[in-house]
Amino acid sequence: MTEIQTSQAVNIQLVESLLQAIRSLSPAEQALLEEKLFSDIPSPSTLELMHLADQGGAFNFWHDEPDLYTIEDGEPIEWQ
Repeated sequence: MTEIQTSQAVNIQLVESLLQAIRSLSPAEQALLEEKLFSDIPSPSTLELMHLADQGGAFNFWHDEPDLYTIEDGEPIEWQ
């Protein structure tokens, strides 16, 4: 088992007891427990995701890409 390093005191016996109790639950009960534990975690809003994408740097490579197309490229689209 992996040893977790922490600066706080950990009640190992309590954690082991909880783990044993969770493992003794039926799959349906485990699914319900998982739903209860993780349902209160809020999803990020669209604005928060946009800010993360903008500030996170994942798309910075686009700044170094050459401009391949201009407004004069291609043929105009005629709307009907």
